[in-house]
Amino acid sequence: MSVERPKLTLGPLHFHWPAARRRDFYARIADEAPVDTVVLGEVVCSKRAPFFDSHIPEVAERLRRAGKEVVLGSLALVMQARERQGVMDLAASEDFLVEANDLTAVAACAGRPHAIGPLVAVYNPSTLELMARQGATRVCLPGELTADAIGALAGAAMATGTQLEVQAFGRLPLAISARCYHARAHGLHKDGCRYVCEKHPDGMDLDTLDGAPFLAVNGVQTLSGSYLDLLGDLHRLRSLGVDRFRLSPQDCDMVAVAETFHAVLDGTLPVTPARDRLRDLCPGRRFSNGFLRGVEGMAYRAAVI
Repeated sequence: MSVERPKLTLGPLHFHWPAARRRDFYARIADEAPVDTVVLGEVVCSKRAPFFDSHIPEVAERLRRAGKEVVLGSLALVMQARERQGVMDLAASEDFLVEANDLTAVAACAGRPHAIGPLVAVYNPSTLELMARQGATRVCLPGELTADAIGALAGAAMATGTQLEVQAFGRLPLAISARCYHARAHGLHKDGCRYVCEKHPDGMDLDTLDGAPFLAVNGVQTLSGSYLDLLGDLHRLRSLGVDRFRLSPQDCDMVAVAETFHAVLDGTLPVTPARDRLRDLCPGRRFSNGFLRGVEGMAYRAAVI
């Protein structure tokens, strides 16, 4: 069982929000949100990066002044020479811990302390041990793992001194593609996308042919259609050895979301009213925790309190 104080991480913003909105968002996170770590940087599409990259130093400094740890996330899919060079430049950073989100970044960060993001397939203890030998000090696990699998990985993490993180809220990042789904859905090509993903600040919902809600599309990224909610599983995951819990930014009051998770971890708010509060904060959204419970990922199974 982990004996460290549980910590909250605000993961990278997956969606294409206007720069002014992003700056306001991170200013409020710095001033009000009870999170320990914030991951900055464009993870999904390199075409979006120029809109906010110039603001990152200012945002990072404000977060640091507020006592937050700042981590820089790498691109999840590297295909072009300029993207590869960008990953190399990021990995060489001496001012921030870097979170590697693909094997290009993993290789570039080898030999120095770094974090591993949830888009890298760390599914078994042997992989985690390999990552630790290469310098990974923190691993955020993929969202498809069961509690039993996380328990096995927690043993390897303890043996290697690696911090283990699990996403606890928000749409799960499931896949990344060379094709832009958003552009195609609007009759556009990827190179001339007109940044239509900005029209959906929480992702574009995708239904099955039968009209049932299924997934969400965010540019080249596929996300879960539901929001992950592990409020009822936090203490169980703590007992398995998980040190950190990740909140993925959504188009809702993320400060209130962070306060809710923080209160449950602190034991000052029971799970049932916390769960009700979370649903009030995200009206109209579906929630899931099926992967952790070993059933279909889109399912939600309430914990027995």
